[in-house]
Amino acid sequence: MGRAATVAPVLRALYPEIEPDDRGLLDVGDGHRLYWETCGNPDGKPAVVLHGGPGSGCTAGARRFFDPRVYRIVLFDQRNCGRSVPHASEPDVDLSTNTTWHLVADLERLRDHLGIQRWLLSGASWGSVLALVYAQRYPERVTELVLAGVATGRRSETDLLTRGLGGLFPEAWARFRAGVPESERDGDLAAAYHRLLFDADPAVRARAARSWCDWECAVIPTAPPNPRYDDPDFRLAFARIVTHYFSHGSWLQEAAVLAKAHRLRGIPGVIVQGELDLSNLSGTPWQLAAAWPGAELLFARGTGHNSSSTEESLRVEATDRFAATFG
Repeated sequence: MGRAATVAPVLRALYPEIEPDDRGLLDVGDGHRLYWETCGNPDGKPAVVLHGGPGSGCTAGARRFFDPRVYRIVLFDQRNCGRSVPHASEPDVDLSTNTTWHLVADLERLRDHLGIQRWLLSGASWGSVLALVYAQRYPERVTELVLAGVATGRRSETDLLTRGLGGLFPEAWARFRAGVPESERDGDLAAAYHRLLFDADPAVRARAARSWCDWECAVIPTAPPNPRYDDPDFRLAFARIVTHYFSHGSWLQEAAVLAKAHRLRGIPGVIVQGELDLSNLSGTPWQLAAAWPGAELLFARGTGHNSSSTEESLRVEATDRFAATFG
């Protein structure tokens, strides 16, 4: 069973900004090409960053959680988002070959393409789901896990986000719920929005994307509005991919990730969770730490489902600690 603690550490700064030393587009089949990049020490300890969303795409800031003198840092954009193609904002995009299991296979292709034997996985929010699923499928490929804003892909988690938090934000939720036809307001809101996001009318698609992203902001009151939502193409692609995954239960049997957490035995891990993260109402951080032998659960004070100096410091401390195992 993992151990848990609430901490306010001596803050460690993020590492300085760096640029990629290599990048490319990897053909993973099904008409998809994934953007990838590497930076840091080419001969260093491999670490791959799994971005959130799903559909957020990787950002330059994700490079800064690792000591570039020690780590070979790998970032990539998952299917249909960021700089990967085709992009989910395209009117006739087909998301049928974008599933959790396609992404797991993509990770293996990328690892093989880069000539990496084993790597540390770092993931936040949806990225933590993908990291856990990959590690359970390929434990021999994973050295450590550093997770933040943890989730496990359960429908109970997405139900909390789309409906359960409505009581905390009644006005915002009323607007969110009113964004779908009245006949669908008591059903699967993610599925209802997904249909609107693929409507033949561009104005319908745009309204649905705006409404979905407004709700995403509303349930993270500890953070300012995400500036990336100002981009209509980002809004549409993000909302389409998120609702695609939510409405399909992330292609995972309910509680499967928790049930298979024993497969992580022998893989050290740190879970950094915001003390004020409303997704904690699902109980996921404690349940995962209890089921994962060797996990360490750390709560960042004053932090929600967003980054903060405390949360960033804990993640840097974790990667620094695991850097000592290399070489």
